[in-house]
Amino acid sequence: MGIDVDCAPGLDIAGATTHPFLLNRCFGGDAETVTRLGRAAADGLMAAGVLPVMKHLPGHGRTKVDSHHDLPVIDATLYDLEQTDFAPFRALADLPMAMTCHIRLTAVDDAPATASKPVIELIRNRIGFDGLLMTDDIGMQALSGTLPERAAAAIAAGCDMVLSCNETIPEMERIVAASGGLRDAALRRANAALSFRKAPDDADLADLRAELRALGGLA
Repeated sequence: MGIDVDCAPGLDIAGATTHPFLLNRCFGGDAETVTRLGRAAADGLMAAGVLPVMKHLPGHGRTKVDSHHDLPVIDATLYDLEQTDFAPFRALADLPMAMTCHIRLTAVDDAPATASKPVIELIRNRIGFDGLLMTDDIGMQALSGTLPERAAAAIAAGCDMVLSCNETIPEMERIVAASGGLRDAALRRANAALSFRKAPDDADLADLRAELRALGGLA
């Protein structure tokens, strides 16, 4: 199909209060399980010639509201976040691409992570991710301001690329104008991410479908 990037795996850790919109996309409720299954998913994507995009940095699992509609607020301490939420992302920081989330970490900044320079610095320095960093969908209502203002704020905070999923072509054109072109460190990271692309491994689709059915208990 020519698709060579997929916005997966999700490395958010499920908890007792995780909002349902995210809960069924979590690999598990502890850092070890999420890390192990996230790595397997990323390896599988790359074996199929598809670049993975780990998400949602720096961790969406504690959120109680849907960021498509509202801004989630996480009040956990940095110590607690270091021990849990950040751990899978740190373990998979060698992946070529990642996505931010529109959440507010009260221990770090008042701005949503996507538009927060301190949070982006935390992603780069404390979590250790130096790959290509894109935003979550810029049209989600956790963010405020016009679409161009949201895009400009994300780039100013340190994101490399802006993700626009549902906008009209004229709206996307304004987002592109506000985002600017890839340059300097962002361009370096983009080229490094592209260098990870490779031809898919040889595979028998019938065998893979049979394996999937067996794993799902459908054999």
